[in-house]
Amino acid sequence: MNRNISKNSNHTPLPSGGAGGGFRILILGAGKMGSFFIDLLSFDHEVAVYDRDPQRMRFTYNCQRFTSIDEIAGFRPQLVINAVTLKYTIPVYEQVLPLLPPDCIISDIASVKTGLQEFYEQCGHPYVSTHPMFGPTFANLHQLSEENAIIISEGDYMGRIFFRDLYQRLGLNIYEYTFLEHDQTVAYSLSIPFVSTFVFAAVMKPQDAPGTTFKRHMRIAKGVLGEDDYLLQEILFNPYTHDQVSQIRTELKQLLEIIDHKDADGMKRYLTKIRNNVRQQH
Repeated sequence: MNRNISKNSNHTPLPSGGAGGGFRILILGAGKMGSFFIDLLSFDHEVAVYDRDPQRMRFTYNCQRFTSIDEIAGFRPQLVINAVTLKYTIPVYEQVLPLLPPDCIISDIASVKTGLQEFYEQCGHPYVSTHPMFGPTFANLHQLSEENAIIISEGDYMGRIFFRDLYQRLGLNIYEYTFLEHDQTVAYSLSIPFVSTFVFAAVMKPQDAPGTTFKRHMRIAKGVLGEDDYLLQEILFNPYTHDQVSQIRTELKQLLEIIDHKDADGMKRYLTKIRNNVRQQH
């Protein structure tokens, strides 16, 4: 079962080899999360970023910028962080793997791990898989002490140590899960709020004078619907999502019965139940 990883645990540092004693790190994709990792790592490590679109690298600093995949071989990275759009996570791996040193650790930060374990087990490289449970849409990237990160327990020990140290320095709450436990957790923590947001947006109509609660839900809806379509699809197509969404249907049916019967006592019991649920959350 998953376990919380202490922020003060002792560990051995990742082997050096880059400029200034750091690590040679290649980041695939210069999107929001890729750029975040560039900013985070580039002052302690020798960092390069590969993206086919040079416009996406305009605001990346203190790193080498590769627009041709052939440039990767000369860099000889010791760690690769795959930060491309979920749809292309495995395809871009397949492109760059022939150019990497045999002992290069490959890693992903994907929020959906479908198919990744099988890929890693046959790829011939040491690997590590993590999931920062925050994103640029909602999180304050300068204040992450209330945010979480998951490190997959399968994979390379030194790779896991590297990300544990990195996430500890960010002040994140770190948890360790298997691939299976991760997908089950994502089905709960992402599919329920995403589907709730979809339902809100589906029944929405223009409001001349929206209230505060409506405006807050609207901000959430705009953030969620601003995510990549493939990401939303894969989260909802997670094999563990169906049972979670079915719970929403059950609760809506119960709530509708209370409303139809104007059941004041039933409403009081229902509100007590859901307040207790909210109170129990960390």
